[in-house]
Amino acid sequence: MADASLAVPLPYEPNRFRSTAAFYGRYRVAYPQALIARVAERCGLAAGDAVLDIGCGPGPLAIGFARLGARATGLDPEPEMLAAAAAEADRVGVDISLVEGSSYDLSSAFGRFRLAVMGRSFHWMDRPATLAILDRMIEADGAVVLFGDRRIAMPGPDWRAVHKQLLETHAPKQAALRRAHHGDEWLPHEAVLLASPFAALETLAVVIDQTLDIEAVVGRISSMSGSSPEALGPRRAAFEAELRAGLAAAAPDGRFREIVEVRAVVATRPAATALADRTGSAVRSEAAPG
Repeated sequence: MADASLAVPLPYEPNRFRSTAAFYGRYRVAYPQALIARVAERCGLAAGDAVLDIGCGPGPLAIGFARLGARATGLDPEPEMLAAAAAEADRVGVDISLVEGSSYDLSSAFGRFRLAVMGRSFHWMDRPATLAILDRMIEADGAVVLFGDRRIAMPGPDWRAVHKQLLETHAPKQAALRRAHHGDEWLPHEAVLLASPFAALETLAVVIDQTLDIEAVVGRISSMSGSSPEALGPRRAAFEAELRAGLAAAAPDGRFREIVEVRAVVATRPAATALADRTGSAVRSEAAPG
């Protein structure tokens, strides 16, 4: 069993992503609709099933599952993110419910869900406590699904090195926080899941090869909590000027290629997984977990 002492939550700041909504949906690595559809198929999601997107941001997952016919609810503590999610849902023509709040507000009063999904948000939570609450909210054969991305390779210049150096100079507090959930002492999500009721894990993934220009890199960096306009404050102009100069020096042609794995870790209760394996399909049940 994983050492729970290594799963301690990062400091909770409800407005951590204030000022990033305009950049997040446009410049972050997207979750392919094909991957969302594969998760839905793997989890036996049917039209009308309830999906909870925790830390929904501008709503790519809530909207993605709503496009498949799910009743999607997005939960986020940042009003700007909820406004962006509402605007995007309206643009693509789907209905989603949006609630201002965080994982710390979860309770059985939210109702029951087939899936709880999180996109690059689980590391900001008290992970063991969140999973314990979700154990009371997720259907017996439902799932918790963590979406995220990781760099497989960056052939050529690496914009992350430029960002890391500038963050240390202009935002040392944010740089230290970033190190906290990238260092050796940080317990990986999979280890936290293995110590939870949702201990049967499976990963689905899509690999994409894309090239960013300098504007896209600046937008990506502005979408991050540690280097957002809000976090940098009066230092933003100097930070961005040095960032653009550093990126231009690193890649004179202004192009940064990245090969990225976009993945979904599907976590179910072992008993439900074993039953599905024996029957050859996901077995629907409304019974509360034992």
